[in-house]
Amino acid sequence: MKARDMNEVIGGERYKIETATLLAGDDHWDGHNFERHGRNTFLFIGAKGSYFAQHLTLCQGEIDRLEPLSEDEAITLWETLPEKRMDFAEAFPGVEIEEA
Repeated sequence: MKARDMNEVIGGERYKIETATLLAGDDHWDGHNFERHGRNTFLFIGAKGSYFAQHLTLCQGEIDRLEPLSEDEAITLWETLPEKRMDFAEAFPGVEIEEA
């Protein structure tokens, strides 16, 4: 599944795929399809810097949805998604990485 155009108002803010930048997703081609058990997740940053996830599903009884994320939640999601569209510094400008 590829990210789809969606537009939702959540908590008084509009989240639009059309004007957002895709940072990462789990849409890796496995030789047969892009779907992960009928579900895919994509991480975006909105035009004004808000992070959000798009959750798409092919499963009966579930609906596609957008989910606002804090910067920390977005970083955690970015780390888990296999298909990075931007490196960390581009996706999270101003966030410093500490040595382990």
